[in-house]
Amino acid sequence: MSHPTLLITGARLADGEVRDLLLEGGRLADPAGAPADVTTLDADGLMALPGLVDLHTHLREPGREDAETVRSGTLAAARGGYTAVLAMANTNPVTDTAEAAEHVAALGRRDGSAQVVPVGAVTKGLAGEQLAELGLMHRSAAEVRVFSDDGHCVHDSRLMRRALEYVRAFDGVIAQHAQDPRLAGPDACCHEGEVSGRLGLGGWPAVAESTIVARDVQLARLTRSRLHVCHVSTAESVEVLRWAKAQGVAVTAEVTPHHLLLTTDAVLGYDPTYKVNPPLRPDEHVQALRQALADGTIDAVGTDHAPHARHDKEHAFADAAFGMVGLESALGVVVEAMVQTGLLGWGDLVARMSSTPARIAGLADQGRPLAVGEPANVVLVDPTRRSTVDAADTLSLSRNNPYSGLTLPDPVEATFWQGRCTYRR
Repeated sequence: MSHPTLLITGARLADGEVRDLLLEGGRLADPAGAPADVTTLDADGLMALPGLVDLHTHLREPGREDAETVRSGTLAAARGGYTAVLAMANTNPVTDTAEAAEHVAALGRRDGSAQVVPVGAVTKGLAGEQLAELGLMHRSAAEVRVFSDDGHCVHDSRLMRRALEYVRAFDGVIAQHAQDPRLAGPDACCHEGEVSGRLGLGGWPAVAESTIVARDVQLARLTRSRLHVCHVSTAESVEVLRWAKAQGVAVTAEVTPHHLLLTTDAVLGYDPTYKVNPPLRPDEHVQALRQALADGTIDAVGTDHAPHARHDKEHAFADAAFGMVGLESALGVVVEAMVQTGLLGWGDLVARMSSTPARIAGLADQGRPLAVGEPANVVLVDPTRRSTVDAADTLSLSRNNPYSGLTLPDPVEATFWQGRCTYRR
């Protein structure tokens, strides 16, 4: 990878300081040492933030290249300001062996416009019956640290305990899709309540999430291991997490942009774009999630970017695939829901979308401050720009965008990963 030299002038950092940034050799260097003929980028009116890190991305490759590839997914990530994404394990074949993890990492090195970090499956084939090759995946060249059966809950308590015990030896993380399959089964596709009853859709009760979170924080406490809760969507789960953190349990959690902005009302038109797992919830849950992200009970934003080909989404609501795209719109949605409402400042946003996700994932070169000697992972943003989202205007291969037609912040001006420009408006 080439590392061109670039001087960014007059950028405002998250703390309000205005500074020049010299990107040289893949790192941030002293601007005073910039060569006389250096290429410059005037960042007057723009903010410079550390590159964003997504804990929860579905790149679909290998197996579903009709929906997304490593190339297209990381182009979309770069457009959204991301310099690293964690690639979830529910590919075909499943990322449940060292060889599969190394293959995903190699695709990232070859095709990526952001760092691609493989997530390993917790169980073989995501079947929830036998542990996958956790140790071998960690010791492989892919150095897998985060494991998840996302899309499926590790619902067997004994197996979840064994997984937590196993990864403790190398400070690994088990990232749980919290969904009790007996309370929210295969037909569950809408928050259980007035809307699901009116539409005749299978109900997905909030308790199906919070009971698994409650069980798992107890298991993490018992094993003294690290638990991460994916896509928290309910006020009840927030209360469990708040209790667990007060007890000193090593638990972290993420919330998606769509659960911060959209409510169950979006489902009223039966548009399968809004079918997602966990489902969109009523406004009281949205408000609880926003407060939890603001006060740190929820640690990070994870997009759960879930691209789907048209033939998987264009069905009756109950039959359509779960999931929404999110990488390109995530920063704008979080600015809308959290910054413009006064719940987060820009420095807090950096913590929730860059430095904390990098710490959870163990990425030493991501989420770093914009200081001399640090990796040149930078996103330039215009905090005032807004635009109307168009699902067809995307670098992803898929169009299942739940924000299409909404006018939202559209902040990303340019993204630099290891000093290389991966996106420029």
